[in-house]
Amino acid sequence: MYSPIQRASKYLYYYITAKNGKGHGVHSPFVFDFIQHVLNDDRYFYAYQPIENVRKLMLNDTRVLSVEDFATGSRTGVTNQRTVSYFAKSALKSVKFGQLLFRIIDHYAPEYLLELGTSLGITSAYLAMANPSATLTTMEGSTAIAAVAKENFQKLGIKNIRLIEGDFDHTLPAWLENKPIIDFALIDINLRYASTIHYFYQLLDHTHEYSMLIFDHIHGSAEMEKAWDEIQQHPVVTLTIDLFFIGIVFFRKEFKVKQHLAIRF
Repeated sequence: MYSPIQRASKYLYYYITAKNGKGHGVHSPFVFDFIQHVLNDDRYFYAYQPIENVRKLMLNDTRVLSVEDFATGSRTGVTNQRTVSYFAKSALKSVKFGQLLFRIIDHYAPEYLLELGTSLGITSAYLAMANPSATLTTMEGSTAIAAVAKENFQKLGIKNIRLIEGDFDHTLPAWLENKPIIDFALIDINLRYASTIHYFYQLLDHTHEYSMLIFDHIHGSAEMEKAWDEIQQHPVVTLTIDLFFIGIVFFRKEFKVKQHLAIRF
């Protein structure tokens, strides 16, 4: 992973070189619509406060979890003990990006959603509550963390989430064997080139022209930047949007020339 100083330098470069977050100078109608009606949508949706109330509970939850995190690539079987509040502080998406994901689902209305990396379920809640008629399949490597996520789904009354527990190297291929259609996927695990590219190619066969893939931590390490660059260059990828902390991948055939845009957010 990059050091804090390296990440700060990367962010400064992104901020200076990225396109204006208001849409000035953007010629693509699709991207302009994304900026105006998704990035800059300042409405306060009904789901925001209930989800953030649960986040507050997690930030003050002192229960100790015994966690084996398969997503890190470890196969040693070592179990770490951490409090729920530790994971709430270190692993959850920020309010800003959780609510952005809600708006993405609200605006484009995908029906079949996949999340790799449930964590405590806060981001899952934002995805699922944005479109109650959609189906969200979310995967979590740790049984202990998954149990807390399930509690949170119950607190929020969410009915459209299926949570799959276990090592992604086993659970994802097994799920994909049923040939699901993926309209939207959030890949929020690992910081390694090989794993990220592997997930990308696994999901690719189940996407279509209007699918969206979102990768987290795209500037979190040299490996992730290498993976992000390779994903951008894939022939079926026609548009990518770099928001520094996440990268959004589109496959729309309306874009005859590849576009890779960094936009301030």
